[in-house]
Amino acid sequence: MYYKQYGDTDMRVSAVGMGCMRYDEEDIKAGRLDACADVALYALEKGINYFDTAPFYCNDKSETITGMALSQVKREQFYVSSKANLGTTGKIVNADTFRSRLETTLNRLKVDYLDFYHLWCLLSLESYKQQSEALYDFFVQARKDGLIRNIVFSAHMQGDELEKVIATDNYKGMLIGYNALNYRFRQSGITAAAEKGMGVVVMNPLGGGLIPENPEKFAYLTKGTDLNVAQAALRFAASHQEITIALAGITKKEHVDDAVRSVENLVEKPAAEIVAEYAGKGMGIDDLCTGCGYCRGCPVDIDIPKYMDAYNEKLLGNSISGRLKYHWGIPGEKAGDCTACGLCESKCTQHLPIIERLAEIARLS
Repeated sequence: MYYKQYGDTDMRVSAVGMGCMRYDEEDIKAGRLDACADVALYALEKGINYFDTAPFYCNDKSETITGMALSQVKREQFYVSSKANLGTTGKIVNADTFRSRLETTLNRLKVDYLDFYHLWCLLSLESYKQQSEALYDFFVQARKDGLIRNIVFSAHMQGDELEKVIATDNYKGMLIGYNALNYRFRQSGITAAAEKGMGVVVMNPLGGGLIPENPEKFAYLTKGTDLNVAQAALRFAASHQEITIALAGITKKEHVDDAVRSVENLVEKPAAEIVAEYAGKGMGIDDLCTGCGYCRGCPVDIDIPKYMDAYNEKLLGNSISGRLKYHWGIPGEKAGDCTACGLCESKCTQHLPIIERLAEIARLS
C-alpha cells in the first residue's frame, strides 16, 4: 500500500481509503452485518487504514458495521472519520443535541474519539455560513474534550468557493468530489488546501459509477498502464500531489483489490501537470456536463445541474429517464417549464446548450 502524510499532521494514511456508504444492501436488509464487516477487515488486511462513514449511510447501519470491524484491531491501526450537520442534530440545535449525536457515532464505532469529524455537506457559501455559525463552536469544544482530533469539512462547492472556506484556517482538511470529469473545476480548491497544509480527501473518484459503466469512453485513463478503467480512475485522483486520499466506495472484497491495485507504484504529480497531461483527451469537456453547478438559480426552479447530469447519460448511450427517476427522483416533465430566459446558459462555464437539452428532456419524458 502507498501512504501519504495527512496535511501537516503526523498521520500516515493510505492513498486510497474505504468509503463506507456502499456496504452490500442485501446483506444489510438480511441482517448479515458481520458479512459487511468482513469486507472492512479485508481492507485493513490489505493496508487501507482510513475509513469514512456517516450517520444515515446504508440504512443508518454504516457506523455500526464499521465499528464491528475496527473494534477487532488495535486503535492505532486505523483512522476513522464521520460527519455532522444540522440534519443530524434534530430540530433543536444546541450543545447537548450535538454531543448526543457525536456520542451515538462514537458508541457505534466503538471508539473513544474520532480522528476526523466533518462539518458535512456544504453545498454553497451560504450553506457553509449557516452550518458553521450553528455548529462550529460545538466542534471546537468536542476537540477540547478529546472526542475528536481534527475538525474537517465536506463540501460540494467549486474551487473558488472552496478557497474562501479554506482561507478561514478553521479546518485541518476537507472532503470533496473529484474525478476525471470535474477536476478542472476543483483544481484551485485542492491546490489552495494543500498550500495551507490541509489534508485533501476526495470522494466520487469514479464519477458516481459513470466512468466504469462506460469503459470505452474513458479508456484513455488506462493508457500506458495495465489497469482497468475503475482502477485507472482511482489512480488518476490518487496521483495528485495535492490529494491525500481517494475514497473508494467498497461493497465487496474485489473492490478492495481494485483500490489497492490502483496505487501500486504510484507516481505523484502536481495538479497543474495532470491537467496539462489530460487536456483534450477523452470525451470533450464541451459534451459532458461536469457538474460545476454555476447554472443554479433558475427563475422557475428547474434544478438544472441534475437535468444536465441526466443528459450525460444520453451522450453515453444510456437512459435519461432512468437517471432522473431512480437516481435523482425528479420528473422529466419539469424540464418543460423552461422559459428560455438564457440565464443558465450565460453562467455555464462550458457554454452548453442547456435550453436545447431541457427541451429534449421534456420531449422524451
